[in-house]
Amino acid sequence: MGPPRMTLPTQLVLHVLLEDPERELYGLEICAAAELASGTIHPILARLEKVGWVLSRWEQVDPSKEGRPRRRYYRLDPNSVGMVKAALQRSSASARSWGRLRPGVGEVC
Repeated sequence: MGPPRMTLPTQLVLHVLLEDPERELYGLEICAAAELASGTIHPILARLEKVGWVLSRWEQVDPSKEGRPRRRYYRLDPNSVGMVKAALQRSSASARSWGRLRPGVGEVC
């Protein structure tokens, strides 16, 4: 399976995870940092996990004792950090190229 589509939301999620590649973040932390809705980031995280760029785990807590549902934590696979950085660089270069053709497009990334 090849790399995922590098949509702007996917890039935002990857940038959040790259800030500290060894740190685990749960979904709502990623939502807040990327400024994206939960319904947007969870499908992205599932795709990134499917291609092997992201690892996840469920926390080991008793939801009734915690008073909240268990959290699923995500982090970059240490073996994928280089691929993620390269994909983000390619996406950025592509956006700049589009910006030359359509002014304003490359400014978003």
